[in-house]
Amino acid sequence: MLLEEVSQGGELDSLRTLWLRGGFPRSFLAMDEQESFEWRLDFIRTFLERDIPQLGFNLDAKRMERFWKMCAHVQGQLLNGSKIGESLGVSHHTVRSYVDLLERTFLVRVLHPHEANLKKRLIKSPKIYIRDTGLLHALLDIETHNDLLGHPVYGASWESFALENIIAALPRWRVSFFRTASGAEIDLILERGNRKVAVECKASTSPTVERGFWNALDALGIGEAWIIAPVKEAYPYKQGVVVAPLHHFLANMG
Repeated sequence: MLLEEVSQGGELDSLRTLWLRGGFPRSFLAMDEQESFEWRLDFIRTFLERDIPQLGFNLDAKRMERFWKMCAHVQGQLLNGSKIGESLGVSHHTVRSYVDLLERTFLVRVLHPHEANLKKRLIKSPKIYIRDTGLLHALLDIETHNDLLGHPVYGASWESFALENIIAALPRWRVSFFRTASGAEIDLILERGNRKVAVECKASTSPTVERGFWNALDALGIGEAWIIAPVKEAYPYKQGVVVAPLHHFLANMG
């Protein structure tokens, strides 16, 4: 389930519920947070113990669970297969096979870096996300919205929630992120034809962006940029950048 399926007007209560519980119908529609949380824990166990073997993969369920949880802890960060492999006691090739499995089963998203011919050193490693934020929260033992508010993954969780809804709603757009070694960064770049749109995701209701965001816009020559935040209404920020709720942005991109 996506935001447009549960809330036409982008009501914050519906948005927060979908963000916390994720898009699996039985999780989203559960009677309360505990029932939703337990359904997601059961989904994770079932996937690890039953679904993976049925797909023909001979993998250690406990090790795969540890890997999945590691992905949750580095939500929205650069994928470092060697570092994760060292923690798990496996090679980076094995880590790549784990990523491929979760990517092919639509449980993780690997977001690739933007390719640009610039006189700057670009980050070439992809970023990794648990696609469903409900599963992300279950893997991190986040049961309520208050738990989420106080957790280090809060910002990355919002980022992945926004990205998944945007990418699903705009299937014909090319997607990437941009980051340079000097710190210029944009969470999401959308491209279609000659149009290029920059999107920054901020979980704050009073969002701000750092110098790296403006440097990235200048480096790429992007004139259309948005900050997606859990705000009630859209408003102008600076230099033509607009702060907007997720549903407003999607309506303007459709």
